[in-house]
Amino acid sequence: MKKYVKAYFQRGLAFGGFGPIVMGIVLFIIELCGVNVSLSGAEVLIGVISTYILAFVQAGASVFNQIESWPVVKSMGIHFISIYIVYVLCYLVNSWIPFDWKVIIIFTAIFIVAYLVIWLTVYLIVKNTSKKLNQALRK
Repeated sequence: MKKYVKAYFQRGLAFGGFGPIVMGIVLFIIELCGVNVSLSGAEVLIGVISTYILAFVQAGASVFNQIESWPVVKSMGIHFISIYIVYVLCYLVNSWIPFDWKVIIIFTAIFIVAYLVIWLTVYLIVKNTSKKLNQALRK
């Protein structure tokens, strides 16, 4: 378990900085589209910290899928819960969605659908790749 905790923090630290970079790119693109973006120092600080934490958890959570002693449902469940919580908190803290239960329910539904689509895509790609490798090994 110690190696997974270490991997979680290594991945988080390695990729956490991408959150603020993405935030900066999005703001830059919004300004290129002619929208004037005006943020206070506090809003920038909260945005940088929250998107760093978001990217840190997102990257670190990938370790849950590599714990072979865990059933797939458990690893996917913990992965889903950890990134869902950090996404909701980040979106609420930055006022990207209002603290309104209807909006949070809509966000949750979209998040679940996106999560399942991504996992189904990954599953199908891995299955297809495995099939091709097995065919190549048989030749």
